[in-house]
Amino acid sequence: MVKMAAAGSGGGRVSSGRDLNCVPEVPDTLGAVAKQGFDFLCMPIFHPRFKREFYREPAKSRCGPQTRSDLLLSGRDWNTLIVGKLSEWIKVDSEVPEIRKTSEAALLQELNFSAYLGLPAFLIPLACEDNSNLARLLTNHIHTGHHSTMFWMRVPLMTPDDLREDLIDNEPLPQSEGEDNSGEERTWLWWHHFRTLCDYNKRTALAIEVGADLPSGSIIDRWLGEPIKAAILPTTIFLTNKKGFPVLSKVHQRLIFRLFKLEVQFVISGSHHHSEKDFCSYLQYLEYLSQNRPPPNAYEMFAKGYEDYLQSPLQPLMDNLESQTYEVFEKDPVKYSQYQQAVYKCLLDRVPEEEKDTNIQILMVLGAGRGPLVNASLRAAKQAERKIKVYAVEKNPNAVITLEGWRYEDWGSQVTVVSSDMREWNPPEKADIVVSELLGSFGDNELSPECLDGAQHFLKEGGVSIPGEYTSYLAPISSSKLYNEVRACREKDRDPEAQFEMPYVVRLHNFHQLAEPLQCFTFKHPNTGRDIDNNRYCCLKYSIKLNTVLHGFAGYFQTVLYKDVTLRYLPETHSPGMFSWFPILFPIKQPIPVREGDTVCVRFWRCNNGKKVWYEWWAVTSPVCSAIHNPTGRSYTHRTVGSHLTRLYLILFIAASSLMQSMSWVEICCALNSLLWKTVEFRRYSSTGYMVHS
Repeated sequence: MVKMAAAGSGGGRVSSGRDLNCVPEVPDTLGAVAKQGFDFLCMPIFHPRFKREFYREPAKSRCGPQTRSDLLLSGRDWNTLIVGKLSEWIKVDSEVPEIRKTSEAALLQELNFSAYLGLPAFLIPLACEDNSNLARLLTNHIHTGHHSTMFWMRVPLMTPDDLREDLIDNEPLPQSEGEDNSGEERTWLWWHHFRTLCDYNKRTALAIEVGADLPSGSIIDRWLGEPIKAAILPTTIFLTNKKGFPVLSKVHQRLIFRLFKLEVQFVISGSHHHSEKDFCSYLQYLEYLSQNRPPPNAYEMFAKGYEDYLQSPLQPLMDNLESQTYEVFEKDPVKYSQYQQAVYKCLLDRVPEEEKDTNIQILMVLGAGRGPLVNASLRAAKQAERKIKVYAVEKNPNAVITLEGWRYEDWGSQVTVVSSDMREWNPPEKADIVVSELLGSFGDNELSPECLDGAQHFLKEGGVSIPGEYTSYLAPISSSKLYNEVRACREKDRDPEAQFEMPYVVRLHNFHQLAEPLQCFTFKHPNTGRDIDNNRYCCLKYSIKLNTVLHGFAGYFQTVLYKDVTLRYLPETHSPGMFSWFPILFPIKQPIPVREGDTVCVRFWRCNNGKKVWYEWWAVTSPVCSAIHNPTGRSYTHRTVGSHLTRLYLILFIAASSLMQSMSWVEICCALNSLLWKTVEFRRYSSTGYMVHS
């Protein structure tokens, strides 16, 4: 099936289908639908009135084909242009045994035939609360077959009963104990129970059916955190404008705009209600909305293609970053201008006007990378008309080459380039100002506290650190998509659930945030405490306002560079245009259902035992709680020297053993030790005590 094209600066092409309940001539109908501009056709693959009988005679022995031949279309057309629909009479969860047994056999027959045809998707309606037998049969079909069909579960945003004007006069609908059957809740519960029974199988997705009335904003937010693949738009929800064309109300338009962002495919169902116009006018209106959707901001443009893509957090203390990585983050239009503003204000505060020609401030850029902070500091000094002497300290020997190029071609003697770990460097003089950008998506997760605490010995009394403070935040989220993405990260030879005990940097997209972020950890620099301790613990409590499910926690941060100059990465106060960081995700092993009025509590630890740094977390909502994740850092740590040395020793051992076949083991080991101590990289690692990822 055709997917939605890239949006560019405006809109993108809408991927759309036509939903029909009866298709007498498949090739002709498909051609007509394509001529109207639709990309695919939703149709029953069995005649809607052909109720098969598998147990009673004489219908059981009826001869002839059960449905039409696959030769009506080419294999490619079946694979890309047809979405199958389950026959409406099939009720596999019926309480009548005869109906249930016949429906089971018919369901399997249609599922198997759709797999035989190679259909890309098969549409199955959820029309009641109990779909347990349907979930069982579909799960068995998925696990026993060798096919790739997706299953779109057709679920209305609101049940038909919710739209009846006389609802207030009716008797209350039957309600299970502890179950919410309110109008806006019921259909989501159908879906949630079904996908839970299917164990969140990635092949089961949502096809929401949009009605004339829409649920409240918070309910829509929850739906948009689900894996929606298609949106079914009945023609009855369209209004008619003055020119006779179909249009949608403002609230429907807002929903459509949000569905565009999820790259949902749209299906038009029902008969034509605008008789003077061609049926393609519905599609043309969707194309019009797509072209006039709000343009993406700088952050969305930068993140295009990375939505819900899990990445391991950068470990600049372990890995020397590549040039392309530096290049990407240097393009941020906000971060370095804010750093420049912070240095500018700091220089004005520290150097009075009468001393601007004599007072030279010593400024050290710790972790200089390829030099953007050095350039920002030099621009700030020029703007403030103050004099500075800069030390650019960088441990990545490859980036140092770039810094030396800057010094030779542009900076001159005003900047001294230092190739060293900041914690072990012995400077010739102390600094008035230290500037760094060691912050990760969670603030401290790239070990900024350890680095800056180790370097603050060369900061003068009363000296300034930029940034001076940073705080991490956590928010509970629901996302089937991300839960399945984490579950798919399982690695051979590791604990089966190790992937749930590590954080991921991810551009959150198909998710629902359940409550506002709360403050987690705060670090201040310089750290003036008598006993420096970077261990942290917090207990955060969130009030849940609707029935949903908890899949993990999203982490953010904000930092005070200097006084009122800040960088904010909280969703509500995000610095406009800044894209240097994506949020961080802390998953939980098992989804936890939560109800309106529940309190979700998360306990979070940052642990540092001098040899490694790691996070531990667990969530609880009465009466359910998760296990403690990542105890002792068993699945994810930042560790002091070990991994690099082991890898380096192994490389040298292989080289040496291959060249020294005639030497004894003792001679080989002595030669290796001598070789190691003569290796510049080893001397650097052994002296700096790097924190590395295990």
